[in-house]
Amino acid sequence: MQVFYDNIGDIESNLGGGRYLLVCGNSFDKLPIKEFITKFDIIRFSEFSPNPKYDEVVKGVEKFVSGTCNGIIAVGGGSAIDVAKCIKLFSGMNENKSYLEQTPSNNRSIPFIAIPTTAGTGSESTKHAVIYYEGSKQSISYDEAIPDTVVLIPELLKNLPIYQKKSTLLDALCQGLESWWSINSTSESIEYAKEAVYTILDNYKNYLNGDEDSTRKILSASNYSGKAINITATTAPHAMSYKLTSLYGIPHGIAVALCMPGVWEYMVDNIDRCKDRRGKEYLKKIFDEIPINADKFRDILSELDISKPISKNKENDIVELVASINQERLKNNPVDLDSEAIFRIYNDIIVGVLDES
Repeated sequence: MQVFYDNIGDIESNLGGGRYLLVCGNSFDKLPIKEFITKFDIIRFSEFSPNPKYDEVVKGVEKFVSGTCNGIIAVGGGSAIDVAKCIKLFSGMNENKSYLEQTPSNNRSIPFIAIPTTAGTGSESTKHAVIYYEGSKQSISYDEAIPDTVVLIPELLKNLPIYQKKSTLLDALCQGLESWWSINSTSESIEYAKEAVYTILDNYKNYLNGDEDSTRKILSASNYSGKAINITATTAPHAMSYKLTSLYGIPHGIAVALCMPGVWEYMVDNIDRCKDRRGKEYLKKIFDEIPINADKFRDILSELDISKPISKNKENDIVELVASINQERLKNNPVDLDSEAIFRIYNDIIVGVLDES
């Protein structure tokens, strides 16, 4: 993967001939790179949700194939880039069977360029994609999904809504933290995680106030957080977040951030349940290295005015949430969380109607 900063002209040097499927949201029309991108032979695909659905991806595959496209350009946040990844992976599969039940053929020959317009998901750095099928999160993870070329342009973040800025930077921060303590961490992933976490903590306030230099640094931090989780994958906060997103319509980054302090606090208090092969003393050292703790993370959520979801059927919702937790991500957590612990964490996250009054 090649990464370029600022220079939109680097896209042209990486485009071959032929037609490209442009995967982008409606905000693309307001971006300063629109004129440059649309001078190429492209077919546009924008028919997907902020939390993309499987059926929407299928329509994108149909457009890619029927349009005889031979490359993909993704311009947008994590949703656009994840949709583009899935279109690339699914385009070589049997259309008469569910794509989720198939393994992609080696389709690295499809050029794939990603231009992120948010700083948070790090999706441009990873082999992972998330889509939803009938309300349930589906993890797609193949090396072939990693973009060939990434162009990071801070100017594209200038007009992001403030709530979206908060959500995506919290996602990047959580990715960095989770990768740092993951049972799959390596010396390389920890260096990426440290770079992401320290940079975000040092720059998020100025970034939210529109500072240009801080925007550049947060965009870079997001890329590092993506590189970190590409090695380790995420842990319990992400595992617990997906159903929160589908049940309450909460943006992904906010959902993960709401889960973070409860999981973190539980791990510190129950370190004897450590399941990292390197042992609990190693994990204690990792927690000590991290420059903030669960209480400080709560302070950040309060500072950013992040509110908890409100439920009319809190107990029933929690039962559903516990039952639908993503086991694949949960197994990467360094401390074992049982159903009772998860129930208590959700209970603290969700505000019942009676609680609110």
